[in-house]
Amino acid sequence: MAPLVAPAVWGLVAVAWRLWCPLAREPGLPMRIATSVVFLTVGAGLVLGVRHGLARELARVRAVAEAAQQVVLRPPPARLDGLAVAAGQLSASRGAAIGGDLYEAAATPYGVRIVIGDVRGHGLAALGAVVAVLGSFREAAHDEPELAGVLRRLDRALGRHLCERAREEHPARGGRAPEHPAAEEFVTLLLLEIRADGQVDVLACGHPGPYRLDRRRVEPVSVGDPLPPLGAFPLPADLVPHRATRLLPGETLVLYTDGAEEARDHRGRFFPLDAVLAASPREAPAALVRRVHTALLRHTGGRLADDVALVVVRNDRVRVPAQPAEPGLRRTRPAPSPH
Repeated sequence: MAPLVAPAVWGLVAVAWRLWCPLAREPGLPMRIATSVVFLTVGAGLVLGVRHGLARELARVRAVAEAAQQVVLRPPPARLDGLAVAAGQLSASRGAAIGGDLYEAAATPYGVRIVIGDVRGHGLAALGAVVAVLGSFREAAHDEPELAGVLRRLDRALGRHLCERAREEHPARGGRAPEHPAAEEFVTLLLLEIRADGQVDVLACGHPGPYRLDRRRVEPVSVGDPLPPLGAFPLPADLVPHRATRLLPGETLVLYTDGAEEARDHRGRFFPLDAVLAASPREAPAALVRRVHTALLRHTGGRLADDVALVVVRNDRVRVPAQPAEPGLRRTRPAPSPH
């Protein structure tokens, strides 16, 4: 409000001068011109003051949004247990830094675990489900020895969130039909575990599988029989992770949400994600995320129809060659235990 004080004072002075000053009521062109100049100056000052105040308020809102993004959808560490990791997100909602996509990566005693997901819809309306799933993953990834246990924890956390949303949006509480019914909310999700030997196990809940990049080609990775999206149907009693692939040193996995492959240009053509990835398969993860984002915005003309999230993981672990036996020495098996 401080930028508006001076223009407001000058406006009161101009009105008082026009109403009570005898000179202001004298006829003649010069006095009319002077009066017009005074009021135009005051009006310009008010406009500039309002604009300055709105700019400062917008800057504060953006700062809060960036701080929230760092907490909710924080960037993963650049390195996790010998893996180079990078991630990024583009929101389809104008001015929003956070959308309906989610991702997280964590180094655990059981391997590097990664989650990427897509909440039905996009923008701030999906933020509650994003917070529920990510908050549960950050705890369960370290606590659960089995990948299936992590997924069940995520499913229960989302179920609690949907129940709370349903109570808040019930017509008996709000007096009208809910604008975003919780019963229609679900999350497609991909949960991975990369072990020390590069073995990749996957549980996929209605989510597209990743791409695997080596020095020669880009190929899709099978995720096995897909499970239903979280929140849509109960999980089956038996959850067996699919042994998807082995990520060798120097190879890269690219995880993405379906907003990437479903993005269209003005002619209706889909975004060629695999071709963009194949253009530079040995690129560093952070550079690859930036290049895909740039290509996406160029393809769509900056008008995304859905949120897009990417997680890129490269195996930078060093392959340790087997040590040959020294000359004159013979490898022997240990003597069997008497027990």
